[in-house]
Amino acid sequence: MSVTTTSKATPWQIYKRLLTYTARHRLFLIVAFMGMIVEALSAGYFASLMKPIVDETIIARNQVMLVQLPLVIVGLFIVRGLATLCTDYGMARTGGSVVRDLKHEVLKKLLRLPSSRFDAEPVAVMVSRLNYDTEQVSQSATEAIKIAVVDSLSIIVLLGWMFYNSPVVTLTMLIVAPVIAAVSAYVSRRYRMLNRKIQEGVGEVSHMAVETLAAQQEVKIYGAQEKASTNYLSLINRNFRLGMKVEVTRGSASASVQLFAAIGLAVILYVAGKQVAANELSPGGFVSIIIAMMAMLPSLKRITNVQSAIQRGITAAERLFNLLDEPEEQNLGELKLARAQGLVEFRDVSVRYNGKESNALNNVSFIARPGTVTAIVGRSGSGKSTLIRLLPRFYEADTGDVLIDGQSIKNYLIEDLRNQIALVGQKVMLFDDTVAANIAYGSDMHDEKRLIEAADAANASEFINKLPDGIQTRIGENGSLLSGGQRQRIAIARAILKDAPILILDEATAALDNESERLVQDALHHLIPDKTTLVIAHRLSTIEHADQVLVFDEGHLVEQGTHQELLKKNGVYAHLHSMQFRDGSRHESKA
Repeated sequence: MSVTTTSKATPWQIYKRLLTYTARHRLFLIVAFMGMIVEALSAGYFASLMKPIVDETIIARNQVMLVQLPLVIVGLFIVRGLATLCTDYGMARTGGSVVRDLKHEVLKKLLRLPSSRFDAEPVAVMVSRLNYDTEQVSQSATEAIKIAVVDSLSIIVLLGWMFYNSPVVTLTMLIVAPVIAAVSAYVSRRYRMLNRKIQEGVGEVSHMAVETLAAQQEVKIYGAQEKASTNYLSLINRNFRLGMKVEVTRGSASASVQLFAAIGLAVILYVAGKQVAANELSPGGFVSIIIAMMAMLPSLKRITNVQSAIQRGITAAERLFNLLDEPEEQNLGELKLARAQGLVEFRDVSVRYNGKESNALNNVSFIARPGTVTAIVGRSGSGKSTLIRLLPRFYEADTGDVLIDGQSIKNYLIEDLRNQIALVGQKVMLFDDTVAANIAYGSDMHDEKRLIEAADAANASEFINKLPDGIQTRIGENGSLLSGGQRQRIAIARAILKDAPILILDEATAALDNESERLVQDALHHLIPDKTTLVIAHRLSTIEHADQVLVFDEGHLVEQGTHQELLKKNGVYAHLHSMQFRDGSRHESKA
């Protein structure tokens, strides 16, 4: 389905697309709209009752009407109360459902975006869209509709009753309508501009808060608390000022509308008084018109103010739809892959990141065979991480090709491709759940015995058994209740359970102490056999027994061979090895 989106779409096109989300819950919308119609008719009927109340009970002193009319009014408000309940429940149910649907759809979309998309925008800004923008959309799609429909219908019904009683008085009042419409149009445009800035600011505030709190130790050690809080204050002050502009706009618009309505009311009172004096309008009709006009003023005020919620929702919807319309990861492959043999080949692969002048990788070619360990070494920024990101298609090669078992990875279904790969990185991502759930993450494994076997093989059982609830213990956000070495072993247990034919180790022991490194290395020995293993190595001593070592420098594969062969070449690898050896000796002598 083609949709007009982004900045090319008009506010109405964006809003119309937003309303399709409410249409999915049409049953509750129908209930709500029926309630709205009854509410609006009740307002008009109440105004119409003023005529017999004055003419029949006060002037004519009709005793029957004196008893009947109060009962009618009580019955009217009972019906109106039930209608309001239907309206409120129907719209609340619809609004909650829209928020739920949008949040689910946006999160699914984020997970289908290319990894390069996450380099372009902070995660905190994405989370702001997921939470703040969807809530703004809900108010626009439900509360604003409720106000607009109920008050618009009420105004139409009340105007109809007034016109029925006195066309002259009603037409006099309509003189101010174009002025009110002009004010509303201006306010609508200004609301949209201000709300776009506010919603962008909310994402920036969220990003700064997450970034500052995540780096709280660095902030403290470098004495930057004051600077961090000042920068944060600057951002929230900017949002505060924008918020005040919205309120000033809302207040000015409301005051203007009420002023023009009051001028109209003054003129109407004069014209209606002349009609009563000329016996062209009964006293009851006059009171009924005045009551109808007074009932219209709050409706006019709410309709003017509802522009804020509608424009805020349109701005939020525009941001959400921009995201939902972004291109997803390419998944054009049709080949299914139950289990790969694990033959990995890079053929003349080059990669350049957006905005960069030079390639991250240049014409890289090598083969990694099943059951072998390929170590990848080089200085920081030499292209090691880029290389391994290509294999699961987190990034795409600009030229050349990556193959598994002789087939281009682009030919495989992307889900099947990624099922063949297990990844253990330096930065382990765990979830605020139990140890068991983290080991079994991404699988439907519920066999605790298998989970414990994986934990045993990863040398993780020795600390898991000491936890309060064993393998069912919750480990906090990103495993905050565990040490670095313990988190690594949970990640290794997860990879052991997955039992994928291709294993990627991204500096898995770089940040660990000697004891933790020993335990993790031992665990890796249970994981590596019979797999095609690619290891990014920081400590060269850990890859001395690799089947081949690939040495990278500024995106080029400059050397390839075994540890001993490369030492004999006395090239880049030998230089890196001697530097680490000297650094290690120096540290040991100082210790």
